Amino acid sequence: MKRLALLLALALPGAAMAADYTVQPASSTLGFSNTFQGEPFNGQFGQWTATISYDPANLAASKFDVEVTLASVKTGDSDRDGALPGPDFFDVAKFPKAHFVTTGFRRSGGKVIADGTLTLRGVSKPVSLEVTFKPQGGGATLDVAGTLQRLDFGVGTGDYADTSVIGGEVKVKAHLQLAAK
Repeated sequence: MKRLALLLALALPGAAMAADYTVQPASSTLGFSNTFQGEPFNGQFGQWTATISYDPANLAASKFDVEVTLASVKTGDSDRDGALPGPDFFDVAKFPKAHFVTTGFRRSGGKVIADGTLTLRGVSKPVSLEVTFKPQGGGATLDVAGTLQRLDFGVGTGDYADTSVIGGEVKVKAHLQLAAK
């Protein structure tokens, strides 16, 4: 009985903890892609923070918490870059940040899916992201990708709600270079 108690005492702390990582901003990106009048475009956010705790062998203990400064958006087109922070799109005067936090992780076939809640423009909706995690030396790379419907969050309403002009599906993607804490 003492051996069992000792084994449990040694095993349980490790089972409940995922590894904590620090994002290396210089080699990490957080962006999206969409279409405008049928032509694809990409965008990135220059300011964001991410708290990453991840263990592919213990998904129950893993967690992502990401906050994005929406005014930092850049697409390479000055008209679009000027419009996105405005009231018709992100409305950064009222809603300066977007926030994603995981509610859990699951395996689907050979893939890992991070389920979470995205809050954007004051609207919170479930979002699922595919996760690819690759350990490297004292850190790892973490890639996430998913799709969301911009109109679900009120992004581009009114004159901009026509999804034949601005695509309704937005592909979200991130590449994070991580260092172990």
